[in-house]
Amino acid sequence: MKKRKKRITPSDFILDAVIYFILIFAFVITLYPVWYVIVASFATAREVTMSGGLMLWPKEFILGGYQKVFQDPYLISGFANSVKVLIVSLPINLILTLFCGYFMASTNMMLKKIIVYMMMFTMYFSGGMIPNYLNIRSLGLMDSFWALVLPGAVSVYNCIICKTAIEAIPSSLQESAYIDGANDLQVIWKILIPLLKPTLAVLTLYYGVSHWNAWFNASIYIRTKTKLPVQNILREFLLANADQNGGGIGDTFDPYSEAIKYAAIVISTLPIMCIYPFLQKYFAKGVMIGAVKG
Repeated sequence: MKKRKKRITPSDFILDAVIYFILIFAFVITLYPVWYVIVASFATAREVTMSGGLMLWPKEFILGGYQKVFQDPYLISGFANSVKVLIVSLPINLILTLFCGYFMASTNMMLKKIIVYMMMFTMYFSGGMIPNYLNIRSLGLMDSFWALVLPGAVSVYNCIICKTAIEAIPSSLQESAYIDGANDLQVIWKILIPLLKPTLAVLTLYYGVSHWNAWFNASIYIRTKTKLPVQNILREFLLANADQNGGGIGDTFDPYSEAIKYAAIVISTLPIMCIYPFLQKYFAKGVMIGAVKG
């Protein structure tokens, strides 16, 4: 028996057209700024300035901006330092966040409420920049790699997300493991981690983006330029070209001044854009599992 096709009424057609228009409009206004930055990184300063913020393709395709950025001898060391921070920091972040979330989700921990309130307090109030600086200096971490790793070792907000995800797992699984003789580490390793893969993927993305984009701590604690992460090196490009006149009207202006700035932005965001598609399938599920804070 053939299925009868649903009759499309004029009101349904209008509603579908409005929905498609809104979706296409949202897609364009979301994608265009990214496209403009990419295109501007291959355009001359004159063309970027004369475009008025509307440019679909450069009239004169140049690579001078990327060439000047990659000619900097500190760029490679900056990338290496940022990758090193990610490799060392992410395992520390995930382990501490998982243990903290497990503690917050447990029901039979001594002094749990007091400790949780103290942790929550640090979410809204901090000592400030000067006490943090004095603390890092007193610990002997100035101009050290660990000054970029230890201050952001754990995030209370991410711990709450992990806690909520753990609470969503049936407690009967943990109880049966305890009956079979498992301890807390075995419960975390054999039960929680396999079930928390979406949440851990989201936390990895959160921590990874935070470390990759971080530049403020390095500008305060790091004195040796070869130890700076890539964001600080690229920031120098942006500041060095901030006073350049992007019009390119006279011969004294650098035709690559605008391309250098946009090339620096593309270089800094490209690694995250390449990694995100691999974590996207976990992102929605992981966020929904830990969305409700309790």
